[in-house]
Amino acid sequence: MAATEGDLRPMPAASWRTPLVIVVCGCLIGMLTFGPRSAFGFFMQPMSREFAWGRDVFALALAIQNLLWGIGQPLAGAIADRFGSLRVISAGAVMYAAGLVVMRYGTTPSSLDLSAGVLIGLGLSGCSFNLILSSFGKLLPPEWRGVALGAGTAAGSFGQFIFAPFGVAMLDNFGWQPALLVFAGLMLLVVPLSLALATPAAPTTGTAAVAQQQTFKNALAEAFGHRSYVLLVLGFFTCGFQLAFITVHMPAYLVDRGVPVQIGGWVIATIGLFNIIGSVGVGWLQSRLPKRYILSALYFTRALTIAAFITLPITTFSAIMFGVFTGLTWLSTVPPTSSLVAVMFGTRWLATLYGFAFFSHQVGGFLGVLLGGIVFEKFGSYTPIWWLSVLFGVLSALINLPIVEAPVARPVAQPA
Repeated sequence: MAATEGDLRPMPAASWRTPLVIVVCGCLIGMLTFGPRSAFGFFMQPMSREFAWGRDVFALALAIQNLLWGIGQPLAGAIADRFGSLRVISAGAVMYAAGLVVMRYGTTPSSLDLSAGVLIGLGLSGCSFNLILSSFGKLLPPEWRGVALGAGTAAGSFGQFIFAPFGVAMLDNFGWQPALLVFAGLMLLVVPLSLALATPAAPTTGTAAVAQQQTFKNALAEAFGHRSYVLLVLGFFTCGFQLAFITVHMPAYLVDRGVPVQIGGWVIATIGLFNIIGSVGVGWLQSRLPKRYILSALYFTRALTIAAFITLPITTFSAIMFGVFTGLTWLSTVPPTSSLVAVMFGTRWLATLYGFAFFSHQVGGFLGVLLGGIVFEKFGSYTPIWWLSVLFGVLSALINLPIVEAPVARPVAQPA
């Protein structure tokens, strides 16, 4: 039978955890976890100068981060789906903070790979907005979900808006080492905030267990045998490729083109600010328009924005305008993507199945960051990667159009 309305019922919550409290705490976690990683691009040049590294060294560490974030996401989602989200989010935050501390004291490329790559990448898989959105889907009543998914995504962008200029100011006034320690301290605030997002463990006995009897293996087989889910996963690759490349390499690209480093900070901040508008707007719009059309429009708009940016002369004004238009489409793909997963398969394995979609996103991020560093070291230019981003954007716009927005058909259980 189709995914039933029972799949979409909110989980029971403690009396103090009203929908508003859940949304506010989830948004604060999204802001704190997404903010520092969005500012890592500003650490590339000072750390590379101090340790005589090429940009490919820093790019490799952040590429590892993106890849392990993606690899760890389905696992973290499966653990959260099975045992509840509280321990997963708390453990992820502690690992994230540890990675920032090790990054502060490391002096070799291998220590950078361990800290910025492995620890922060796996930490993000446990405490980033992916787990937050899945918790929203399980804890909130249906009338809250659309706006909450948009707000949770926008919170990450607000973190980017806050941490980009904050990171630049810390670097200018105190240096990169104190900046990383401050980021680590802020990350520990996630632990108490995660109490509001605790979801119950999946039942193993009784009628509730029967209602949720689909196994992990069956859920994966069903999802990857579903054409629309596969198309959604493939399209999400582009989002990760573009976002990771721009986040890490944009500050250095602008400096190379004669734009002051402070402007790079404001471009990243502008992207974060305008994505608040984009994410909340898409969260509202997705209940009124087909989600596949929204995704297609977002990818195509981003491709046009990149093409215009690299074709026209690079100035402070053009860089800020790039931030405006890119921001409107930045993480706006997340609410309709996560909503489509819930529409197709219900919420029982939402964190897991969205985690696999996000793995595709992070494979794209891994390649975007890594290829950006390799191509620059080889050719002294980012131009080939910019145009590759345009191509991927157009392809993803086309890939999302055939998606069917309907619950997957499931056989009806026959009475004994």
